Amino acid sequence: MSELTESVTRMIKEFEKLPGLGKKSAERIAYHLLKVEKKEALALADAIYAVKENVRYCKHCFNLTEQELCEICRDPKRNQTILCVVEQPRDLIALEQTGRYDGLYHILLGRIAPLDKISPDQLTITALIDRIKTSSFTEIVMATNPTIEGDSTALYIIKQLESIQAKVKPRITRLARGITTGNDLQFANKEMLADALAERQSFR
Repeated sequence: MSELTESVTRMIKEFEKLPGLGKKSAERIAYHLLKVEKKEALALADAIYAVKENVRYCKHCFNLTEQELCEICRDPKRNQTILCVVEQPRDLIALEQTGRYDGLYHILLGRIAPLDKISPDQLTITALIDRIKTSSFTEIVMATNPTIEGDSTALYIIKQLESIQAKVKPRITRLARGITTGNDLQFANKEMLADALAERQSFR
């Protein structure tokens, strides 16, 4: 059996680094790219390059954007008094798809997970606290995922908020628990998320 070329082997190893892809899946993608026309394969390479060159985090909420502020933060029609805290940009997308929330967001870019060596200082918690201090939010919706790490992250943030001096002391709520414990928001259907938003309750 002949060995793979150096370039193909390198490509497979790079695909194996992607989440959810094992060696077999990486090989299938690599062989697919070898079969398609050069133009199609290079279009993928160009798209990856464009993302790495152009996409950044919004300076206010840490959503993905190609400008200084994301589309949501630039929208004057959004409710400026409510802030929804989520773990990842994909959670924001899931909540936006419900059409039931018109406030602002703050993305943590993860959750506190000691076993994975993810500490509070690796997230955007400090930026969140500073934002709440200088804004006039009347409600903070803790929409971290209903997991042990997600709940622990929310409780950590609430503890930090208890000691701050903000312009307005915001009410802290969380999504109603129609979402199954252990699930991520991105996997919940629109109707379930809409109900969770509509029926949100005080965190304590």
